[in-house]
Amino acid sequence: MKQQTFEQRYQDCWAQMDEALILAENKAVLSFKKPPLDPELPQLYRRICHHLSLAQERRYSSYLVGRLNNLVLRGHQQLYQRRSHFFSQLIKFVVYTFPHQVRQNAAYVWLATLLFYGPAILLFILVQLQPELIYSLFDHETVANFEKMYDPSAEHVGQDRDAQSDIQMFGHYIQNNITIGFQTFATGLFYGLGSIFYLVYNGLFLGAVASHLVTLGYQDTFFPFVIGHGSFELTAITIAGGAGLMLGHSLIAPGQKTRLGSLKTMSLKALDLLYGIILMLTIAAFFEAFWSSNSSLSLSVKYSVGTFLWLAVIAYFVFAGKTKGSR
Repeated sequence: MKQQTFEQRYQDCWAQMDEALILAENKAVLSFKKPPLDPELPQLYRRICHHLSLAQERRYSSYLVGRLNNLVLRGHQQLYQRRSHFFSQLIKFVVYTFPHQVRQNAAYVWLATLLFYGPAILLFILVQLQPELIYSLFDHETVANFEKMYDPSAEHVGQDRDAQSDIQMFGHYIQNNITIGFQTFATGLFYGLGSIFYLVYNGLFLGAVASHLVTLGYQDTFFPFVIGHGSFELTAITIAGGAGLMLGHSLIAPGQKTRLGSLKTMSLKALDLLYGIILMLTIAAFFEAFWSSNSSLSLSVKYSVGTFLWLAVIAYFVFAGKTKGSR
């Protein structure tokens, strides 16, 4: 049997196995006890093992063998290995599941990245060319608040003046970051339009404010402040947008499933992204509260650490979670 015919014949079975495993893994990530498994999982597991044996015997492509081997390994873990401690599951999620799911849905994430950074770059250029444009986007009081927050003479750059401690700011940033991330993700249920709106809006906001502050000569307070936590926060927002676009696409193009069934399937995959987004936004809040606003650090230190964090985040999503035979 040719590989193409083999794939067409059993594609639905593999997709069903993947959905069952995603559901089991999502339940396991945040569970201390072993959750109940899909009753069809053992039968699916045996069929996939047989398919893997056939693919190896017939010397099908390494990509197909790797895909089936991945399903077998995941199925074996769910069926035969004892559920490990919560923190072991968390480590597995961070090391493998989250970056793997981001790469699996890279098209959505890249589209969200374009929708966010495209308007940001455009507004940055326009405000540089016409500085008064900032007042068409924000009222004078809002602009004055931005200027006050990033004034080089400010006591606490980037912080709300009502905050009394870094701990309070940490809680404030967590709430603010997760609110933005969840808005960008959840509004994808409106056929993706809500996610598109929040991606474009936040991109315009960032580009306009950054350009205005550069015009004032505040770049040495603004960029050192945002570069540290920006790698986590901005990347998380684009991933949240990508997850929202996944939900929207499942409603626009459900394929042979009903819209509700298509949304359910896509939601299981998007959940992995949502957990990771929350984790990244929490890390961003930590850096924003305890590192970014630290005025005792030199510009070279902040830029060096910020550059390292950006490279680390990029490397994480490129390399983490890869297994032999996977792409």
